[in-house]
Amino acid sequence: MDQTTPDEHAVVPFLRAGPPPDRTRWEGWQQWRKIRGTFVPAPRLTLAEHQSLSPRRRALHDLHRTATHVNMRLQETPMSARVANLMRGRLQNNAVKFMPGTRDGLMINGGGFQGKTETACDAAASFEDVWREVHHQLLPGRTPGTRDVFVPVAYCRLPVRATPKGLCKAILNVYGDPHPGTLDDLVRAVRDAIRHHHTTALLIDDITRLRLHREDDQDTLDLIRELMDLNVTLVLIGVDIPGSGLLRGAYVDQRTGQWIFPDIARGRGHQTATQTSRRFDMVDLDPFDYSTPAGITAFLDHLAGIEDQLRLLRGFPGMLTTGEMPEYLFGRTRGVVGLLRRLTEDGCTDAILTGEERLTPELLARATIHLGNLNDLDPAAGEVPDIPQDVAPPTKSKPRRGRNTVLDDRGNRSAAGD
Repeated sequence: MDQTTPDEHAVVPFLRAGPPPDRTRWEGWQQWRKIRGTFVPAPRLTLAEHQSLSPRRRALHDLHRTATHVNMRLQETPMSARVANLMRGRLQNNAVKFMPGTRDGLMINGGGFQGKTETACDAAASFEDVWREVHHQLLPGRTPGTRDVFVPVAYCRLPVRATPKGLCKAILNVYGDPHPGTLDDLVRAVRDAIRHHHTTALLIDDITRLRLHREDDQDTLDLIRELMDLNVTLVLIGVDIPGSGLLRGAYVDQRTGQWIFPDIARGRGHQTATQTSRRFDMVDLDPFDYSTPAGITAFLDHLAGIEDQLRLLRGFPGMLTTGEMPEYLFGRTRGVVGLLRRLTEDGCTDAILTGEERLTPELLARATIHLGNLNDLDPAAGEVPDIPQDVAPPTKSKPRRGRNTVLDDRGNRSAAGD
């Protein structure tokens, strides 16, 4: 039987059973870690092959194509590669240090929908893949009657209205551990959980929900710094960290370029004053740049990677990378990876439903970029990006983009080097 035409009564293999994994729970993180990158895209069919399918097979193939377009693989960009390489190196270096003391942390900074979370989680999962193999040789077997759970990477999100208690509960939820009643007991439980589960990396997302205008925000940041004493690598992920106030009291070490947070004894019960400073590297995950030839090349390479994953019946090589399409896509998204992904998804859906089966500026002009469910995002913290106003599709009289043509941040043309 032709592999491109599934059996009439075969089980649909590309649909997910149940809700998506919840990475803020260790079980969900493990499920996601194991299945990431395993999605099998729809086979490529010509228009004639598609039309020759039975109605049921054609409908299933269209559904598989839709699943392919909304589950495109995570593509590495020059910006994300810089972040991922620094993060993997930091996690590995800190994991094999035997001397006591704080471990240098990492702050990942960038705008909303620029792929910070996915880049950080993928780098942490890659580290965990290796670290689990190493620890099979070091950890004893399971002890009957106990709950032995190895959690080398813990990922949580800061609550919208952060408090020290709220952060402690978010961390304990990763392990499924109970919540003691008092703050001192909560902090003690967090420390015990990180140690007992052999957690090496603690990722705290949405860190810039701390605006530090409230005492609870300041106490929460102090608690985060304290956790570095546990030989765990802290990875803080946020939007516009320099403008959020989180760096208040910190200074840059001119020798290393790291941000240093000196200990501040605030006189609270959960504070443990020491003489150890907390050091963080901060790395930016920027959108694509269309103002230099190198930036244009990187953007075109990214578009080519997207194009390779599409399953439109009238698609063609260069559909996204030639003519006016690159300029149009950059104008609609300003090079923000998440916005480009949403625009492509919606455009592909429209192309399939209308039978156009290819992406053009005219078709994409009908699509409004929808950011989906925003209930778990905090606009005040910059987690919801500004969507550029719709850009009119290019006219035939409009000059075509050359390799030496660049766009400024408003989408206006200029010659490279001007």
